[in-house]
Amino acid sequence: MKETVLITGSSSGFGRLITETLIKEGHTVFATMIGLETFSAQAVVELRALAEQNPGTVHVIELDVTDDTSVEQAVAEALALESRIDVVINNAGIGSTGWTEAFPPAQFEKMLAVNVVGVQRVMRAVLPHMRVHKAGLVINISSIQGRVVFPYSGAYTATKFAVEGLSESYRYELRPLGIDVCVVQPGGFRTAFEAVQRGPADEERTASYGELAEAPYQVWGQPGEDKDFLPHPQPVPDAILALIRQPNGQRHLRTTVDPLLGGEEPGMINEAAERAQAQLAEKLGWW
Repeated sequence: MKETVLITGSSSGFGRLITETLIKEGHTVFATMIGLETFSAQAVVELRALAEQNPGTVHVIELDVTDDTSVEQAVAEALALESRIDVVINNAGIGSTGWTEAFPPAQFEKMLAVNVVGVQRVMRAVLPHMRVHKAGLVINISSIQGRVVFPYSGAYTATKFAVEGLSESYRYELRPLGIDVCVVQPGGFRTAFEAVQRGPADEERTASYGELAEAPYQVWGQPGEDKDFLPHPQPVPDAILALIRQPNGQRHLRTTVDPLLGGEEPGMINEAAERAQAQLAEKLGWW
């Protein structure tokens, strides 16, 4: 069955590749992004050209996950075009690496606004439609950093841990209503996201670490560095496509996609958490 799928952050990175993959598979995609007439204009042209050569359909829609009105208008436009949204993929996000102390609150808040509050905005906009139809699939793109912790990535990690908790709570709440909520946890891949990682804005605070100031680069590499050892990101859209194809109610909450490191450590935590949550649910009579 072909689905109508709304994807945030479709202009580049995982979002772009997910959009292209679903178009090639014949799905109808609402490719949402910011800057349709400016920095995303080339992506718009290329996605429309791809759709002309493949069985799927693409509708490119302006959507800023940090703005209530933008999100509401985008969802309304999607429903006006196709009358339904079967799947939502919350992909839009920004990253960061560097000494966590050197991220001023305003920079931290911006990351939370995109990576966490943006997910909540989109879900509030689409869930009334899904609840009426008693069906739907929400896939939130997290990270292995939503489960395991690397140094010099505290701000980004905090947002992805939040996405994990938010998604799991929604999972329990929406399951009786016929709506699946799933999390995909990518590891490191070769995408534009890796190249545009933001460093901390407080350079003076970073410099105060003295000879250790450059330590984050030893873990994460230099900003904009070409990391050709990273794998191609196609396994991520492939995992999402597999989730879309699975029957409602039979999908796992979490899917780890990490060919670089193998995914063993986040997988161990996922399994332990699943057992603990099931035990808690039984004690409290949730299910």
